[in-house]
Amino acid sequence: MSGTYWALIGLLAVAAFSIRVAGLLGGVRIRASRHAWMLDELPGLIVVSLVASSLAGQPLPTWIAAGVALGAAIMTNHVIATMAVGVAAYAGLGWLGM
Repeated sequence: MSGTYWALIGLLAVAAFSIRVAGLLGGVRIRASRHAWMLDELPGLIVVSLVASSLAGQPLPTWIAAGVALGAAIMTNHVIATMAVGVAAYAGLGWLGM
């Protein structure tokens, strides 16, 4: 390999390391700030935003299956049970011709 390739590899390695260090330092500063409470809620908010964006524009059976899965999540507080119930509801609605 020529020196240009090695320079590019070195530059990309430094950039990747810098991004990780910046994230680490930023995380430390956020945890020490008055906005640290938002970090506790962030994983749930990310999941809700992913589910909401994936449901946008979907047909009614998908929404019904999502509602059934939400009910299972509230009752069981178990991720795998929630997924199983949601998939079963969606399959059942498909079997019924919806």
